[in-house]
Amino acid sequence: MRTPRGKLLLVLAVVLAVAGTGWGVGTLLRSPADEAAARKPPKPSLVTVAVERRKLVATVVVSGTLEYGSPHPVSLAGVVGGSEAAQRATRAPRRGTLAEGAVMMEVNGRPVFVFAGTVPMHRSIVSGAKGADVQQLQKALRRLGYRAPATGVFDQATISAVSRFYAKRGYEAQQPTLELRQRRDDLRRAVRAAQEVFATERKALDQGKDVLPLKVRLANARQDLREAEQALKSARAQDHTTEDEAKIEAAESAVRAAEEKLLAAQQELAQATATPAPAPGLDPSPATGPTAGATAGPPADTRLLELQVANASADLAAARSALERVLEEAGTARARRLTELTKNVRGAREAVVTAEQALRQARQLSPVKLRVANAQSDLAAAQALLAEFSRTYSTTVPPGEIVFLPKLPARLHKSTVKAGELVDESIATVTSSTFVVSGSVDVAEAERLKTGLNASIETEAGTIVPGTVTSLGGRDTKGAAPVTITPASMKGLKKLAGAPVTVRVTIGATDQEVLVVPAAAVVTAADGKARVQVETAPDQTKEVEVRTGLSADGAVEVTGDLKPGDMVVINSA
Repeated sequence: MRTPRGKLLLVLAVVLAVAGTGWGVGTLLRSPADEAAARKPPKPSLVTVAVERRKLVATVVVSGTLEYGSPHPVSLAGVVGGSEAAQRATRAPRRGTLAEGAVMMEVNGRPVFVFAGTVPMHRSIVSGAKGADVQQLQKALRRLGYRAPATGVFDQATISAVSRFYAKRGYEAQQPTLELRQRRDDLRRAVRAAQEVFATERKALDQGKDVLPLKVRLANARQDLREAEQALKSARAQDHTTEDEAKIEAAESAVRAAEEKLLAAQQELAQATATPAPAPGLDPSPATGPTAGATAGPPADTRLLELQVANASADLAAARSALERVLEEAGTARARRLTELTKNVRGAREAVVTAEQALRQARQLSPVKLRVANAQSDLAAAQALLAEFSRTYSTTVPPGEIVFLPKLPARLHKSTVKAGELVDESIATVTSSTFVVSGSVDVAEAERLKTGLNASIETEAGTIVPGTVTSLGGRDTKGAAPVTITPASMKGLKKLAGAPVTVRVTIGATDQEVLVVPAAAVVTAADGKARVQVETAPDQTKEVEVRTGLSADGAVEVTGDLKPGDMVVINSA
């Protein structure tokens, strides 16, 4: 049984529940007038912003990549070493810092050195060579501590310095090649031969025996003819050389062996075909009587023997074909040999005729003095050729063994050739050892930039590094202008090579705090003067004439009858 107090609480709860339900339903149910009032637009009001006093900084944002600066492709100016053979990299360029005098790579076991200089290597530097490239090499050697003149002439003192430089790095300076040594020996022999001829002619002139050398020449020519004719006669009498006869005998032996093998295989096949194999379980002894044919077994399986016969036939055909080739080659070689010997006979006959004609003319004209003069002229020409050749016959610097770079030390950024590959054109790309940020901006933004402007480089990790705009390029294919920014410090940037960064270039800043309003608040009137609207009371404004200054990030510097905290209108609804 409920108490009076309990009944009172229950009634109160019911009343509250009913009241709450009624209130909730009432909030959801609105009259048309209420609904129209709710949908009525708000009363127009002014959009204002307070005037500030602060420093204003104008910037241009550049998105770029942090990388090593001044990329420079490197290629060899010519061969490395003295040979024109295929140029193959035996040690490829390696990434890292290149100091002056360093070995960049090896080609055919020869070094490629790096020196600082602006004149490109373009020729072999030989003894006596003159030019700016020689002087550039001399100055590089002097910077490395090697005593060399700076005359621009590749003289013996410079050659000595080059040799010491190569030896210090474990190489030998390029010496004359075998071909050049042979050429020098040929020129020396030509000089000696000319001296001998001249001495002979002088002696003949002195002794009056000017025709004696011609007689000796004729006798030698006739002896050469006899020897050539005898060699041709012997070759014609001999069908084949000893080597060819050995090849023919071996080929004939192979044919005979193949014939024997084929005959044996044919005999085995014939026997197997003539004698049928006995049936399983029967007496293999020959049967007699009228029932002999009835008891014979199935025919023998001769497929293997037939295959052996076919293979033996193929081997015999191949052996005969090989013999024919050997005979044909021997015949061709004999014909070629006879042709060459016949040519030698003709040449020897021509030499005999020439010697006979020279002897006849000498006996008729006796031009001893003319021959002496000619011999003397030939000797002078041979000596001049030898002297000219000897002038450059010495230690040389091949065009591919030195690479001049505009600035050292440099950083070898990328190699375009691997060990074992042929060296073609470009071998590597070098950069400076300092970082730069390479980016681009719209052409309109680029017009606001100039070299020397301060910049702030921000990495993805939030690190800020000061920098300077160092170069501006023209419009690229995408219509943007390249920009290069150089950091003031390289500290901590090595691990960020190739990373994207954001650069803010300061194009202007106020020296002190100034009054700043949003750019949208400034309106230029018909008279060309700038004005802002200042709120004086709710929904009430007045125009204030201002002078504008620096603008940045949507704000503009102003001067006029304003103070910090004034509310300027930027828009009205």
